[in-house]
Amino acid sequence: MTYKEARVYLDELSKYGSVLGLDTIRGLLRELGNPQDDLKFIHIAGTNGKGSVLAYTSTILSEAGYRIGRYVSPTVVSYLERIQTDGEWIPEERFAYLTEKVRDAIARMEAAGEHSPTVFEAETAIAFLYFKEMDCDLVVLEAGLGGELDATNIVKNTACAVFASISLDHIGVIGNTLEEIAENKAGIIKPGCAVISAEQKKSVREVLRSRAESMGLEFAEAGQAQVSSEDFRGIRFSYKEFGDLYSPLAGKCQTVNAAAALETVRALRRMGYRISDEDVRRGIRKTVWPGRLTCVSEHPLLLLDGAHNEEAALRLRESMECYFPGRRLIFIMGVFRDKEYEKIADIMCPLASSVHTVSLPDRKRTLTAEELAQTVRRRCPHVRAEESVEKAVEEALAEAGSEDVVLAFGSLSYLGQVKEAAERLGKESRTELD
Repeated sequence: MTYKEARVYLDELSKYGSVLGLDTIRGLLRELGNPQDDLKFIHIAGTNGKGSVLAYTSTILSEAGYRIGRYVSPTVVSYLERIQTDGEWIPEERFAYLTEKVRDAIARMEAAGEHSPTVFEAETAIAFLYFKEMDCDLVVLEAGLGGELDATNIVKNTACAVFASISLDHIGVIGNTLEEIAENKAGIIKPGCAVISAEQKKSVREVLRSRAESMGLEFAEAGQAQVSSEDFRGIRFSYKEFGDLYSPLAGKCQTVNAAAALETVRALRRMGYRISDEDVRRGIRKTVWPGRLTCVSEHPLLLLDGAHNEEAALRLRESMECYFPGRRLIFIMGVFRDKEYEKIADIMCPLASSVHTVSLPDRKRTLTAEELAQTVRRRCPHVRAEESVEKAVEEALAEAGSEDVVLAFGSLSYLGQVKEAAERLGKESRTELD
């Protein structure tokens, strides 16, 4: 099987959609020899910030000399970035080989009359096979949807259950209230693990603490970091015993995410993992996580952010008002139909001089550019539905003056296209000047 054939096969599996529950993934992994049982995990659940907590934690641990697997979704730059060891994407040939093994296992399941796995379950199995093959010391594992019934929750050997910020999202799927959603996500807590949380609302904190204490586990909630300086390029801060730290990830939420990662480091130290303060400083400084207030161009300034729900939009607005007071803002916006797009528009669009709306690559889930434009027009009169992401980037950059800021936000799924379009336009502009 080639890499292209592997991608075609997985695209075919996507017709099964998303199914919560562990029975199918349990059957698939049994066919594959249960590779996850030979691995140890740092399991991360939450609504916003999971990826950033994962990036900080895994980079610090790699700097400390451990071989670290990463499993993330969705991706921004490449499909392959969802499975990494020490920040390196899985090679195409290994991905193809392991996909073939998973395909054969699924064929045996289907022949026995068992339910066919979803694409996420297949990808999760591929990841576990690869991490075992790479002999990872720890795998930092991002939950997909919720926690308790998410395919990643098949793991048993959880060293740390970590919770990024939890807010309302996937309402009616994993819960109807904030407390129900927190209960679902708390399902990743396993006997004997450390339980660490980012700063949470009181009701969420009580759910997580209660679950941990009912299992005889200590619960640690991260405190507030002390920020000394920040702008769109990064943040200088301190946290407890770790001293002066610098993160290249900007945004008002990032010290919350970094604090959760640092509390995870403290828990791992208590377990005997050797992680020096210098490992921590290097790890925080080297952390890269695309699509989180990421600057891809400075002339004019173009930023990308995956704010796709109310809580994330509030943090993004706070960041934009802090970093760019008085600057003219031009937005590119694309969201899924099942997200809180009206609330996101209420929060963000009054800041904008103009908004360019786009349809997302996933045509089944996208809110079309025209429908989004109608929603946005009630908050910002200067809005245009664009025919493509590339056209939106071209128009927004052409509109921007030297002191203006262009921000593309909403779903992470289209931000890679924004980055590619901006790089292409920049290259064409330099060629014309030459």
